[in-house]
Amino acid sequence: MPFGLVSAWNKRRRNKSEDQSEWKKKPAGFWLLENEVSTKKRQGSSVFTLKEMEEATSSFCEENLVGKGGFGKVYRGTLRSGEIVAVKKMELPPFKAAEGEREFRVEVDILSRLDHPNLVALIGYCADGKHRFLVYEFMHNGNLQDHINVGISDRKMDWPLRLKVALGAARGLHYLHSGSAVGIPIIHRDFKSTNILLSANFEAKISDFGLAKLMPEGQEMYVTTKVLGTFGYFDPEYTSTGKLTLQSDVYAFGVVLLELLTGRTAVDLCQGSTDQNLVLQLKHILDDQRKLRKLIDPDTDRSSYTMRSVMKFAKLASRCVRLDSSKRPTMAECIIELHELFLESKALI
Repeated sequence: MPFGLVSAWNKRRRNKSEDQSEWKKKPAGFWLLENEVSTKKRQGSSVFTLKEMEEATSSFCEENLVGKGGFGKVYRGTLRSGEIVAVKKMELPPFKAAEGEREFRVEVDILSRLDHPNLVALIGYCADGKHRFLVYEFMHNGNLQDHINVGISDRKMDWPLRLKVALGAARGLHYLHSGSAVGIPIIHRDFKSTNILLSANFEAKISDFGLAKLMPEGQEMYVTTKVLGTFGYFDPEYTSTGKLTLQSDVYAFGVVLLELLTGRTAVDLCQGSTDQNLVLQLKHILDDQRKLRKLIDPDTDRSSYTMRSVMKFAKLASRCVRLDSSKRPTMAECIIELHELFLESKALI
C-alpha cells in the first residue's frame, strides 16, 4: 500500500494494541510507488501524476480557479476520461509543510474508505515529488456560505431548501459518528458552512477531512492540548478542557443551523466586540418568537415558511450550542427533527 496511515490502520484492525503513530515516520516518497499509473485504484481512489493535473486544469490557469482556502487553491479540471472534477492544490508556506502533509494523508486515507451520498467523493490524489493534489467530484453550486452569507448565487434559498441542506449535512455527520465503514467513530473537527458543498440539485456534501479524528476504541472522548478547527465553530467545552467528543461536531452543526436561519456569518469582525460571535449574539433570543421573526434571513421567501417551523428549527439550534455537551442532541436526533420539519415544509408547497 502507498500510505503509511492506511497500513497502520489495517494493522490496528488486526491487532488493536498496535501503535498507530507509525505512519508519521514514512517519507513522502513512500506515497508514490515507482511505475504507478493513474488508472490504478488505491482503496477506491485513482493515483494521478503532476502531468495529468496540469492537463486537467490547463496548467492551473486563472479561468479554472474556483476557490481558495487555507489548504491552497481549488481548480475546475477535466480528466482524460472527460469527467469534470475539482482539483485542490496544496500551497503552504514552509513552516506549515509538515502540518499540511499530515492533513493531506489523513484526508486521502479517510475519504478513500468512506462512501455516503452526503460526503464529498474523493476521485483520487497526486503525490508526485513535492506536489500534493486532492481530486474530488465537482460540486456545481460551490459551498453553503457562498449562498447564505455572501449571496453570490442568483437563486435565493427558500425555507425547504435550507432544511434540505441542513438535513443532508446532518446525515453526513451521523454517518461519521456512527462508525461508518471504518468501524470507528470519526469526529470531523472542522465542520462549517464553507465545508458543506452543494451539488447541482443542492444536495449537501461534507468536505475537508484534514483535521478529522478517529475516536480511540471504547472511549467517548479524546484529550488534546492542541485545539484545532475554525474560530466561531469551536465547542467551548473543547477549547476550555481539551476534551474532544462527537458533541463537538454537534456544536459546530448548531452554528451552521444559525447561519441558515439568519443568513449571518459565524463570526463578523465588523460588529462590536460583543456581537462578533453569532452564538453569543443570539443565544438569549432564540426562544422569543417576536424577536426571532426579525432574525430570519430576509432573503428567505416569507411564503415558504411558518413561524412554527422556524421556532422548532431555532430551538434545535439552541440545544446544539449548549455549553454543556451532555445536554446537546445527537446527530441521529437532529436528523429526526429536521426530517419532520422538511416534510412539513414540502407540504406547504
